[in-house]
Amino acid sequence: MPESPKTSGGGRPNLGPSVGPQNRAALIAAAREVFDEQGVTAPLSAVARRAGVGQGSLYRHFPDRVSLALAVFEENMVEIDALAELPGTTLQDLCELVTYQTEGVAAFIALVFEEHADARVAVFEERLRGVLASKWDARAGLLGPKATLDDLMLAVGMVASVVMQSPPGSRHATGVAAWELVQRGLRA
Repeated sequence: MPESPKTSGGGRPNLGPSVGPQNRAALIAAAREVFDEQGVTAPLSAVARRAGVGQGSLYRHFPDRVSLALAVFEENMVEIDALAELPGTTLQDLCELVTYQTEGVAAFIALVFEEHADARVAVFEERLRGVLASKWDARAGLLGPKATLDDLMLAVGMVASVVMQSPPGSRHATGVAAWELVQRGLRA
């Protein structure tokens, strides 16, 4: 007769490492929700509870709060990379996706701003810079002839900052308005 799965203290079967990827995905999704509702200082135990996993699982996947935030950004970067690879994608398309994504990760942006000296955070800025640079020739209508990639990166940060400080219900409208305002300056 096969041996039954071990149970954790809560009586749930411990399925071992085979559920690791599912637990990780559940933790990232839960973190998006919990941090959006309660802010980036929400207890990590709330994230684990929402994901339906124990705190041990949380800390195995994400040893600190920044690791969790970076996992969320990694999912966003994969989406940005995929869009950039599509033929005909413009710099405008990428900036619109980044603005849209900012709405859903406002709390994480606050954490990343606080941890800007963390080398793990710098990697994402460089990745985003690289993707935007790859579409620099497709910038018509978005940027004027004097605008630089540094200007665009600053603009992305400015829009993210404004969106991050907006109430959840108005983030989209704020992001669109901020991006339109910034674009006027970048076209000059």
